[in-house]
Amino acid sequence: MSFAPLQNDTFLRAALRQPTSHTPIWLMRQAGRYLPEYKATRAKAGSFMGLATHPDFATEVTLQPLERFPLDAAILFSDILTVPDAMGLGLSFGEGEGPRFARTVHDEASLESLHFDLESLRYVFDAVTSIRKALNGRVPLIGFAGSPWTLACYMVEGKGSDDYRAVKTLLYRRPDLMQRLLDLLADAVAAYLNAQIDAGAQALMLFDSWGGVLAHDAYQRFALPASRRVLAQLKKTGADGQRVPHILFTKGGGLWLGDMLDSGADMLGLDWTLDLGRARAQVGDRVALQGNLDPMLLFAPPEVVAAEARKLLDSFGRPQRADGGWGGHVFNLGHGISQHTPIESVAALVEAVHAHSRALR
Repeated sequence: MSFAPLQNDTFLRAALRQPTSHTPIWLMRQAGRYLPEYKATRAKAGSFMGLATHPDFATEVTLQPLERFPLDAAILFSDILTVPDAMGLGLSFGEGEGPRFARTVHDEASLESLHFDLESLRYVFDAVTSIRKALNGRVPLIGFAGSPWTLACYMVEGKGSDDYRAVKTLLYRRPDLMQRLLDLLADAVAAYLNAQIDAGAQALMLFDSWGGVLAHDAYQRFALPASRRVLAQLKKTGADGQRVPHILFTKGGGLWLGDMLDSGADMLGLDWTLDLGRARAQVGDRVALQGNLDPMLLFAPPEVVAAEARKLLDSFGRPQRADGGWGGHVFNLGHGISQHTPIESVAALVEAVHAHSRALR
């Protein structure tokens, strides 16, 4: 598969701890409801699933934030629940509601009924290729998936949850069943992400959005090994022969930062509860770090946003070490951007990150 040469590889270089001229920045959920043009495209598509399952619409909304801001990466417009949807659970999005599944996994029979149909996700792979071609080498394209544990939460609960009672009950009462579900999901997620690489994705991110709700022992026994199983199966070379960085993000996972060092990820995402400088000292530049501004800070005045961005960059410090090595940092939020975020705050953030990180070098 032939794609245009990459003009800005700063994100990929930072993820692999190679020298960069500035700290790259992209934002989780950067293609989304805070942009009026996204709302207009969604109205044309008729629904969220109409957007996500139509490659032309997915391409349009993926590129929209890049037209406004000089971001250093694009991320595929999709949803983390595509994999369980391809297992026949009946995914839907009600107006003003979160995702729901028509069926849940709650016992032996419901687990046995799951059959992953990778080909049913062809619309995702077509979107990856379409986006990659539309980018025309401007910036790299990130593909992604939900982690096995996070997907299991939705599949057992049937929707989002405040207390995770159903999935934790299954975990504690039937750890054998939970392990089988996680193994099944890990292999499906790996196949799904590898297909994104084949379609043109240049980096991959595994979102363990709900890893932080687990007790310490449960995270160590179930969630982290499942993520490791995914990462161990991922291809390291893309459709164009270039190295594909792998990113693991566990929201609320700061306690396990050291344990994630041997997950197989090239870069670890951090939420806003961690001090970035301390996190870098803990990992010793063995992996790159991504993060970790509190998304709510974007509701402050633009000058405050810029000052906090500079403070965070100062916390990470100069990327080049005294021994000549390089510490990789990709600036991001600690979680997804809010739909109510003022656009001028995003512009101020991107400008401050680029300018101050160049000064630090």
